[in-house]
Amino acid sequence: MKKRYGVVLVGCGYIGEAHLSDIHYRENVKMIAVVDTDISRAALLAKKYGVPEFGTDYREYIRRKETEIVIIATYVDTHLSIMRDALAYGCHVLCEKPAAASPEAGEQFFREAVAAPTQVLIGHELRYNRSYQMIERIIRDGAIGKLRLMRMIQNHHAVSWSRYKRLMQDCPPVLDCGVHYMDIMRWVSGEEIKSVTGVGCYMDGDAPCPNYGTVQVQLSGGTLGCYECGWSRNLKACNLKEFIGEHGYVRLTLMENRASDREEGDLIEWYCSVTGEYKIINNQSKYKDMYAQLSELIQRIEGEKGNGFTLEDARLAFLAAYTAKQKIEESVKKR
Repeated sequence: MKKRYGVVLVGCGYIGEAHLSDIHYRENVKMIAVVDTDISRAALLAKKYGVPEFGTDYREYIRRKETEIVIIATYVDTHLSIMRDALAYGCHVLCEKPAAASPEAGEQFFREAVAAPTQVLIGHELRYNRSYQMIERIIRDGAIGKLRLMRMIQNHHAVSWSRYKRLMQDCPPVLDCGVHYMDIMRWVSGEEIKSVTGVGCYMDGDAPCPNYGTVQVQLSGGTLGCYECGWSRNLKACNLKEFIGEHGYVRLTLMENRASDREEGDLIEWYCSVTGEYKIINNQSKYKDMYAQLSELIQRIEGEKGNGFTLEDARLAFLAAYTAKQKIEESVKKR
């Protein structure tokens, strides 16, 4: 029989519920409590997912002997302090990205995480997405030749504007989402990020920070990465992921963005310019596979080899995304 790990979820917002909905029923998970500063939100999720206890002070639950894993799904400015408390009580940690809102806090977070006697994992869910894993294998196998260009667009039509405004008080889109795509660029290409440039603007007059930006990333092997991101009431939602090599391209269309055949899963298009052939791959994949992340953490706790994603990978992605944030802010000030 599988060991059951006692889990406390801190943060009951959108991403916290995404975690909870995917793990609460698993055989190796025993939910201890859910915690949020909004007690009504914590109570709702506890009732919805059958969690026995809820509250507003996470310390009450992480000090318990049965608590082994803490999932941090709060606003970014609280990540470091909650991780410290969890580590102090001997808990393992799965923390949502980005680790921090500043380079100083980020370096402190990663320094303490690396030194911890327990396991700490940053939640980069795209590392556990089967479609991205397949694309990485296709590119590494040389199917499109030397990788030349990666184009990534992740624009949100921010209908829930109050939620996005609160997120942007601590973390603009280029940092919040950008850590994923800085990591994807390094992972898929096998190259290191050498330089980052970017420009941006305020798409909404009441946005607390520049809420749209375009970023260019130069990698060590000559590959160029282009990333566009925005959260705005005035933007049309757009999700484009394209990887172009000297002999063709690979393009990802998520299941929910397909015009047809959504039941087939994600659509991966693979074109070979040498033969002129097109290949279509229908791939069943969960976009935010939260249980896969938790399983990775549990594997590491049990001393098994994981998928290779390290705290150093997360740190480098964070620093690149933060550099992009700075470049965008500088471009706005110059106008």
